[in-house]
Amino acid sequence: MKQRQLGSNGPLVSALGLGCMGMSDFYVTGLDEQESIATLHLALEMGINLLDTADAYGPHTNELLLGKALKGKREQAFIATKFGLLRDAENPHKRGVSGRPEYIRKAIEGSLQRLGTDYIDLYYQHRIDPEVPIEESVSAMAQLVSEGKVRYIGLSEVAPATLARAHKVHPITAVQSEYSLWTRDPESNGVLAKCRELGVGFVPYSPLGRGFLTGALKSPEDFAEDDYRRFTPRFQGENFQRNLQLVAQIEEMAADKGVQPSQLALAWVLAQGDDIVPIPGTKRRRYLQANCAALDISLSADELSAINAIFPADAVAGDRYSAESMAMLSL
Repeated sequence: MKQRQLGSNGPLVSALGLGCMGMSDFYVTGLDEQESIATLHLALEMGINLLDTADAYGPHTNELLLGKALKGKREQAFIATKFGLLRDAENPHKRGVSGRPEYIRKAIEGSLQRLGTDYIDLYYQHRIDPEVPIEESVSAMAQLVSEGKVRYIGLSEVAPATLARAHKVHPITAVQSEYSLWTRDPESNGVLAKCRELGVGFVPYSPLGRGFLTGALKSPEDFAEDDYRRFTPRFQGENFQRNLQLVAQIEEMAADKGVQPSQLALAWVLAQGDDIVPIPGTKRRRYLQANCAALDISLSADELSAINAIFPADAVAGDRYSAESMAMLSL
């Protein structure tokens, strides 16, 4: 397995990680614990060690799943988990945020217990709390590093100025943001540039556009009633149809190259820089293997230009989250 470094002073990890959220939450059709665990074990066998979860996924059930899967295999994994996005176990659709030091102390203990480990490799603040100065939150995270409960710290969906302030308190190893052919925000809002300026690693989540860039989704009716994509602007009505036309062109280009659309889309993300470590999510072994094949796809300058011409930064129709969730981004 190829490796990439998380930031200028961070650890080496597999060049492709595995997003684990869908094994337990949000894309609920076809949940299969046995297959999910088999997928996690195959990832480790293939050398994929960056496993990404969060206490909000479930909530809590995804960390429990990883803890179960990693029994006897902890040292093979580089576990990334997150705190700070609050969900009510009785009504998981409710959202809140907390970056308060006392909450961080409580959150880490819960994650450690559920994951069955005494340390987290990479601990992210899932969303920035506008009521708590980032310096206070990062200081609390830094204390966890000094205690040996956390090895590296990160931030998710953070604004460049906030990242710079955080980095002065304690080195930030990685920033996680949505980034793909149809989500180019980190380019336009300066996050990617700020990461590179500070030597912070960049970890794109949803590099396949929540499954849209695979070409497998042809209608909003493809989603189960409780699939959260049904309630996301990009997957609704006219937006869905407009975005489908873009993906059709990616499918055509992929066919000409003899690869899958998902592999072409992943290869594009990987080609944006050796400091980028995407974490495509899947709960099935066959998709994990297909995603890994993207590491062996080379894209020429002409091919990259052609892809960018099909999918310019402002091409996609619709916001990537609901208005409530969009308000939590880039703080």
